[in-house]
Amino acid sequence: MTDKIKIGSRYVGAGEKTFIVAEMSANHLQDYERAEKIIYAAKEAGADAIKLQTYTADTITLDCDNEYFQITQGTIWDGTTCHKLFSEAYTPWEWQPKLMKLANELGMECFSSPFDPTAVDFMEEMKMPAYKVASFEIRDIPLIRKIARLGKPVIMATGIAYLEDIERAVKACREEGNEQIILLKCVSTYPTPYEDINLRVIPNMAEVFGCITGLSDHSMGSAVAVAGVALGAGMVEKHLTLSRADGGPDGAFSMEPAEFKQMVDDIRIVEKALGKVTYELTARQEKSREEGRSLFAVKDIKAGEAFTCENVRSIRPAFGIAPVYYDEILGKKSRADIKRGTPLDWKYVDLG
Repeated sequence: MTDKIKIGSRYVGAGEKTFIVAEMSANHLQDYERAEKIIYAAKEAGADAIKLQTYTADTITLDCDNEYFQITQGTIWDGTTCHKLFSEAYTPWEWQPKLMKLANELGMECFSSPFDPTAVDFMEEMKMPAYKVASFEIRDIPLIRKIARLGKPVIMATGIAYLEDIERAVKACREEGNEQIILLKCVSTYPTPYEDINLRVIPNMAEVFGCITGLSDHSMGSAVAVAGVALGAGMVEKHLTLSRADGGPDGAFSMEPAEFKQMVDDIRIVEKALGKVTYELTARQEKSREEGRSLFAVKDIKAGEAFTCENVRSIRPAFGIAPVYYDEILGKKSRADIKRGTPLDWKYVDLG
């Protein structure tokens, strides 16, 4: 298993911070300045990378309005055709080198999802550090093979994939000599109902495929993303817009900058809290043990007097003998006078 993969100057995987990706998608609303503002917002929110999408309406679908190309599947895009939707949603290719340059200048990585071979070639001209295979392309094995042969990280979303689809895609990458695979748990409904997400797949997918796993999340809010990190997600991808009220094909299920920043902050907290498997106590915990329970004299006890449940109790704080020895001490005699409120010590106990 490859436990760590390099994307640009950053590593994803074992021992690394969660790689957090801001998906721009169509949220630029065909306004280049807005696209730049989203990148600045992503940087301010703490994202590690910006993700684009590289296609045109003509490379991804056909300009046809028969029943096969009508969107009528109960989505937020119902009532239009595939070509019309992608004509509105695509990111102009001439923008992409400039957007990548800006992201890099701000210290973020930038990569994209290609949707056909010409997009792969274009992205390679840009020297993008990784390739994302979108959920709806995971069955396009020729496209995956072309990407895999480039020897760069291949990030695959699994939103419409059966187990055998994932197996086939991973096998194709490996047959091309590429082990740099990241699988993202994903549900391709927008927004995603929480009960459909099944985050427990994340660690299972890592075990089954021997890959780094992550989450491409289209649900509302940050709870799912944060929980995904707790379950082992090495990468988290969420859509980012300047304001949902601005609309656009993906605006309704995208995060606003303040929400994205809160998600990043929460993920970083969870990373610290996950820690490691240990039963050792921290220095703070050791200090807190003093606030635990121990055995105290709760009445004055004379030398030679027996310890009983009337004159010895387990109370806080923990400066006396541990309560685990309570039964052992009962019935034993005191070797000295003990004042009420004195923590018991073995020196007071006649063990003979």
